[in-house]
Amino acid sequence: MKIKDVFGDLPTLTTERLILRKLTLDDAYDLFDYASNPENCKYLPWRPHHKIEDSIQFLEFVIKSYKEGSLAPWGIVSKADNKMIGTIDIVKWLPNHHKAEIGFVLSYKYWGKGLAVEAANKIIEFGFDKMELNRIEAFAMIENVQSLRVLQKLGMQFEGVMREHWYIKGKFRDMAIYSILKRDYFKSRNGLQNA
Repeated sequence: MKIKDVFGDLPTLTTERLILRKLTLDDAYDLFDYASNPENCKYLPWRPHHKIEDSIQFLEFVIKSYKEGSLAPWGIVSKADNKMIGTIDIVKWLPNHHKAEIGFVLSYKYWGKGLAVEAANKIIEFGFDKMELNRIEAFAMIENVQSLRVLQKLGMQFEGVMREHWYIKGKFRDMAIYSILKRDYFKSRNGLQNA
């Protein structure tokens, strides 16, 4: 399987409360709403957006990636208010090794509602069902307690801390790594269905 097989035409996915779809330029104000908040990107590699043009520039880059069939994020849209409230993506995919890395960001206005878990569960399911993955991993700064909780709620296992793994915002950062394997994912899912 090749990256273009999936990302050449990124599919829309749905959950109980969310729609995961391609981003468009119409999402600029929703994106700017959370991407301009320093607290929202405190633990992320990018700096806050200072003007709406920053958000438009990011969206133009993403739209170009869609056209090229490259890795690119899904926009997370709340069904309740039809707002684009974050992004989730396969940030790295090694098809020959059947593994990928996921990453996500959610608007601070929607924290604490289980929406990041709901979106990530759908991408994990998609990865194992449609992308022939055996392993999905995720990194988070060790200070980012909220993201670590999300990874734990997804059933991902803590594998350790990669010391000073990334250089972000002028500092070397220790990154926790979590993963889930296909067999463990389906075992836990079947256990929940049979409960």
